[in-house]
Amino acid sequence: MFVKSVELKNFRNYEDLSLEFSHNKILLIGKNAQGKTNLLESLYYLSCLGSARAKTDSELILWGKDFAKLKAIVLKNDMEKELEVLINPPKRKELKINQVKKNKSSEFCTNLSVVSFSVNDLLLLRGVPDDRRSWLDMAISQIYPAYPDRISKYNKIRVQKNNHLKEIKGNINADTSLLDVFNSQMAVTGSNIIFLRLKFLKELQKIAMEKHLQIAENETLTTVYNSTVAEDIDFCLQKDLTVEEIANKFTQKLEERKLEEIIRAQALVGPHRDDVSFFINGIEAKKFASQGQQRTIVLSLKLAELELIKEKIDDTPVLLLDDVLAELDNIRQNYLLNAIGENIQTIITSVDTLHFDNEYLKDVEIFKISSGKLADKND
Repeated sequence: MFVKSVELKNFRNYEDLSLEFSHNKILLIGKNAQGKTNLLESLYYLSCLGSARAKTDSELILWGKDFAKLKAIVLKNDMEKELEVLINPPKRKELKINQVKKNKSSEFCTNLSVVSFSVNDLLLLRGVPDDRRSWLDMAISQIYPAYPDRISKYNKIRVQKNNHLKEIKGNINADTSLLDVFNSQMAVTGSNIIFLRLKFLKELQKIAMEKHLQIAENETLTTVYNSTVAEDIDFCLQKDLTVEEIANKFTQKLEERKLEEIIRAQALVGPHRDDVSFFINGIEAKKFASQGQQRTIVLSLKLAELELIKEKIDDTPVLLLDDVLAELDNIRQNYLLNAIGENIQTIITSVDTLHFDNEYLKDVEIFKISSGKLADKND
């Protein structure tokens, strides 16, 4: 997979930008807050129609403008495709592939796959559960394009349920027939989400464990999915559960906690409350691992994510590295750069070229970004 060009109109701090790429190794150089991260974000958005940095699409539009347009030409399996997104709230975003409108996001999101690794990802273990859920869901979306629609459907049901719970808050004698309908819908949609999360984590863990051992010998990385649906799901990466089995556990737990949900007026059970934990030699990394150990875990996870997506889509995703080299020591820097390989298009942001040796820079295409514009390479 190869991004040949990208055009941005009113996206973040880019009023008008056009870039063409001809190399597998691309370096975006510039001072902080110039737009390097925004450029990577645009490619991420074109891959899955979502952003890890913005809660709403409106945040992506340049201040004072009414719309944003993103366009890229992508080479996938020797076929060239032009991807275009028009963000024009409150209207629904407009999607085009080769200038033909598309109504389904799942159809659009099969054309560009990326793996993003940023400074924020290095804080994955220390962050709140929502950070880990977002990472997990974004990664799964690269393999299963229909997955974001499932998340969206589930969240709509959850919001409706929460609104209803607020209406009957504290009334233990309230009619629960509507609540039962919401619970039934949540069990169906939520069990599919949990199933795909478990499937992804099980496959990811196998690869990540191997990557981790290559960096940190004698340290075994394991993963646990912490589920609110049932305690025995927490360690079910060692066994396979069907969607039906998860749905049954989900339904049972919803019934058990129905009164508590009415009293607290919150949906307390479901994938929106789940979390992921990581362990080194059986010890929880979030609590006891050093900063270096935690960064090794995240590095292993990201490289495993890259390999797993490549295996699933039968093509190599584009790798986006946002300022991470400055935060890694020499051992982890070298491991990351050596693990990437020559056939992976890699777009890296950095303040300068000091983190790269002359050998690596021999075949690198360098762009200088300044205030949302492409600066002269001689500046």
